[in-house]
Amino acid sequence: MTDVVVYAATSGGVCAAVAAARAGASVVLLEPGRHVGGMTSGGLGYTDIGDVRVVGGMAGDLRRAIADWYGVAEGHYAGPEPHVAEAIYLRWLEEAGVDVRFGAALTAADADGGVIRSVELADGSPVTGAVFVDASYEGDLLAAAGVPHALGREDRSLYGERYAGRQELVPGRHTVPPWISPFAGDVSGAAGGEVLPQLHDRPLADVGTGDGGVMSYGYRVCLSQAADRVPFERRDGYDDAYWELGRRIFDQWRRDGVEVRAGQLLGLEKNLPNDKCDGNSIGPFSLSVLDGSAWAYPEAGPAERERIRLHHVHHARDFLYFLSHDPAVPASVREEMQAWGYAADEFADTGHLPHQLYVREARRMLGEYVLTEHDLLPAARPQHDVVAMGSYHIDVREVQRTWRWVAEHPRPVGMVFTEGYLSVPVQPYPIPYRALVPRYADCTNLLVPVCLSASHVAFASVRMEVQYQMLGHAAGLAAVEAARTVRPVQSIDVSRVQDALRDAGQVLAL
Repeated sequence: MTDVVVYAATSGGVCAAVAAARAGASVVLLEPGRHVGGMTSGGLGYTDIGDVRVVGGMAGDLRRAIADWYGVAEGHYAGPEPHVAEAIYLRWLEEAGVDVRFGAALTAADADGGVIRSVELADGSPVTGAVFVDASYEGDLLAAAGVPHALGREDRSLYGERYAGRQELVPGRHTVPPWISPFAGDVSGAAGGEVLPQLHDRPLADVGTGDGGVMSYGYRVCLSQAADRVPFERRDGYDDAYWELGRRIFDQWRRDGVEVRAGQLLGLEKNLPNDKCDGNSIGPFSLSVLDGSAWAYPEAGPAERERIRLHHVHHARDFLYFLSHDPAVPASVREEMQAWGYAADEFADTGHLPHQLYVREARRMLGEYVLTEHDLLPAARPQHDVVAMGSYHIDVREVQRTWRWVAEHPRPVGMVFTEGYLSVPVQPYPIPYRALVPRYADCTNLLVPVCLSASHVAFASVRMEVQYQMLGHAAGLAAVEAARTVRPVQSIDVSRVQDALRDAGQVLAL
């Protein structure tokens, strides 16, 4: 029987597997796809860090490995090229002796009396282990094991969080300009009718009410201006009607005298080595898909998830084509876009779009301790069992693009709104070990460093790749301690894990 079984080769999964193997455990890493690294190698090259002083342990090791790869000072680049991140992770896994199995999608877990005995893969094969780590973005193993979890935005009353629940419809760079009609055949917004594509057509919950909404998903794209760049081409199945909302937004900006650059929608700057760009979702009309399709993804079955994933793939590919070719897009934006293309040496096996959908938020375990806004604001709460520190601001990306009737004379007018964006600064705060483990009554041999036990608001800060790296490191060491002592993960000597983390450079206090 394997000592530690890690599910999903995200950054958290790679670090958990490598940390456990380096500590002497036998480790199997199960990855449903064909790549390792999750978003770190899947398009999110520009690394969101927060306070660099808290970035230690294996997250610090990765920063140094990136610097060594390029022969530059640590932190010289904001992040690595995607293929470099994957190469470093593959080297770590090989050197540590981790048994990596690709195409290993989970279908079930054999959990009896709060103990996971084995997991079953899509090919029908079982994998047994003493301790399991769920490092997936979706929390599939914890759900298969029957561990309780939360989905989406909670009500403010649940934890008494100021920033919980549905948000106000407020102006800002992440919402659309006023007077955009949501109706397909009615640019005035007064007559009503069929709602445009790219809108979440459902009644809005009251402000502060929990509605189960998750942050929008999308694809981060690696772009280049090199001579061998791959141009943005019209995809078979491209739907002109799908982009009517974009045409109306550009028309309204023109009416308002707003000059828009493509870089304002994608962050077009050479922010990666070798003059590459990590294209992000910036502004009200972007790579993020805001039609509510992400809300169904966390609990969807494989076929429905694949349908949603392809919807996001097509949105990303078609968005880049729309910006670079549609006559309704200002000529200056089209010209700027046409100077870019997909990086030819990235994601060659997936059509130059990343292999990883940016699942910003899915299930969140309800564990021994639920990290909430109160642990981050206004000042961090101390935690005796700290295993890593967070520092990135509470960063809730847009949850939906919707519409509502607005009182205007002589009759109401339908307008489009983008809702959910939230950015609140925090000071560095400790993340407790108890947030990585289920409640004792639910499961005693599972650790969860990615879909950890946190409210929607707190998770929006923790959800950064460097935090996943540090939490994966902690989970890997804790799994070894539980396997070595044959104790429940809730009952291990956390001080031993803390000592090992400190020895490895993990920052547990400032």
